[in-house]
Amino acid sequence: MDKLSEIMAWKRQEIAPRLRPVNDRELARLAEIPRFGKSFAEALRRKSGLAVISEIKRQSPSAGTIARDVDAAEQARKYYNGGTDAISVLTDEKFFGGTIRDLWEVNDLLGGRNDAPPTIRKDFFLHPVQVVEAAEAGARAILIIVRALSDEEIKVLHLTAQAAGLDALFEVHSLDELDRAVRHEAQIIGVNNRDLARFRTDLSFSEEIIPRMPEACIAVSESGIHSTDDALRVFEAGADAILVGEALMKMEKPEDFLEAVHAF
Repeated sequence: MDKLSEIMAWKRQEIAPRLRPVNDRELARLAEIPRFGKSFAEALRRKSGLAVISEIKRQSPSAGTIARDVDAAEQARKYYNGGTDAISVLTDEKFFGGTIRDLWEVNDLLGGRNDAPPTIRKDFFLHPVQVVEAAEAGARAILIIVRALSDEEIKVLHLTAQAAGLDALFEVHSLDELDRAVRHEAQIIGVNNRDLARFRTDLSFSEEIIPRMPEACIAVSESGIHSTDDALRVFEAGADAILVGEALMKMEKPEDFLEAVHAF
């Protein structure tokens, strides 16, 4: 079993006690919650430079421990003060050391600010109840990992997100997965430069896949971006935004990195 399959198998067990029907009335109520600032998609459409999705990430299967004891809200404050365009909050506990409480606390910090960067709940989505949890906690977007899901699961998650007023970041790692995302009318597509089966990282995946995306899509390059040189490389490949976790978590002054890539 590869690592992604292992994670998804565990996730099915983890969420099983929380599963319940999600109805249209509940989703409509979530869509009516007042939200401040830009949507996730709007935040990634900068007029110039690269948009940055700054990630709160304590650990990962590939990197091990990154910042085990970091306070999610304090890390979000650094990103906000540095001018990040959006914030990704990892809420998987077993493999990434996060919790849904982190998402609540980050959005409590940002709440009510018209310039607040939108948040995305980064987790392994399988069921509409996880979308409801994300919306209740203040997220403006969810993650859909194309390789991990059937077409029916993708369809249900995407429709649920739309009904709840959330955007969806479709994550792909191959041209076949890109084709599937496009068939599901994805508006935001992220290329994960890390192979989630073997956890090998190569920025050439972005260079291969991003130029093949529909022009209307927002193109995001994810993983393996550790420097402004890496950011420039994927920017030149056509990325509109980058998602950076490990590198930003380790930087003393993440605002310097944010300023540099915004100036591209």
